[in-house]
Amino acid sequence: METPKQFSPETILPIVVECLREVLLQKKLPIPDPIEETRLIGSKSVLDSLGLVTLVVDIEQRVEQEYGCYVPLTDERAMSQTHSPFRSPLTLADYLSRLLIESVTL
Repeated sequence: METPKQFSPETILPIVVECLREVLLQKKLPIPDPIEETRLIGSKSVLDSLGLVTLVVDIEQRVEQEYGCYVPLTDERAMSQTHSPFRSPLTLADYLSRLLIESVTL
């Protein structure tokens, strides 16, 4: 199992960005620059609801492959936050980093 230090947002962000890039390419959508600040939800989102679901599933699978642990991104905790972790790849990487650290410290 990885150590919490290896689950920093900076370490997780490339996974989120790569998965987003793949979803955008599959949907034949342009890659925004900077991609790390791309809106994932809301009126200016680059993804529709199906695209967001695809992104979340891809990220969960990639994290499980790379780190050997499954961390669900769409639980009640994520949905009940004042500021959604799905605003951008940066906020999603930060949220996922916290979940991964919690999963190894439990």
